Amino acid sequence: MIEKRVEHVVKWLKEQVELSHTNGILVGLSGGIDSSVVACLIKRAFPENSIGVILPCKSNDKDKEDAEAVAKACGIDYIEVELSEAHTNIFDAVTKALGDRGEKRRLTDANLRARLRMSALYTVGNDIGYLVAGTDNAAELLTGYFTKYGDGGVDILPLAHLTKREVFEWAKYLGVPQSVIDRQPSAGLWEGQTDESEMGVTYDAIDNFIEGKPVSDEDREIIIRMNTVTEHKRVMPPMPKPFND
Repeated sequence: MIEKRVEHVVKWLKEQVELSHTNGILVGLSGGIDSSVVACLIKRAFPENSIGVILPCKSNDKDKEDAEAVAKACGIDYIEVELSEAHTNIFDAVTKALGDRGEKRRLTDANLRARLRMSALYTVGNDIGYLVAGTDNAAELLTGYFTKYGDGGVDILPLAHLTKREVFEWAKYLGVPQSVIDRQPSAGLWEGQTDESEMGVTYDAIDNFIEGKPVSDEDREIIIRMNTVTEHKRVMPPMPKPFND
């Protein structure tokens, strides 16, 4: 079953490149499970025209090690673009200009990292004519657990219909290193950050919600609230109706 679903997505990836008149596909390699699966998929679709981009931004060294292990395991070419200095320059300039008016410094810091990575990926993509593949899965899309114009700023979403548990199943099938599979899911936004602790709900609960299985009232409330407050991330920016004089 997984084999046929993987083949379906690989075929779809080929179609997206053909439709867009581009040369191939790239993905940001974070060392996490989702980007690892996407790397394996784009390598299958385009053995000679796929690339991973490792984007350290004040990151844990383990992230880079795992990203390199993934690249080696699936045989995908990769480059590294260091973003720490760029982040420092922008963040310090903004916080200095704002002074004590800033209220969400840690979140601002984290979202800037995601948006710098998006900018770097598109810079690479522009230069070599590649589509930027996103790594968000069904659970993240439902809850809006992604940065607007950060990791949410992509051309294609090959994992959009996979629950988190299915991503893990695909990772095992595709040969993702066990060290990556065993990692606690994290966006790497700050030291010790994990997805589930930040969301306040487990991926199992979100997956169960998606699949129509029972979830606790508390989990259901969290999931529905996250979906509601992040609706703006899943639609085009609002526009006024045309003015008719």
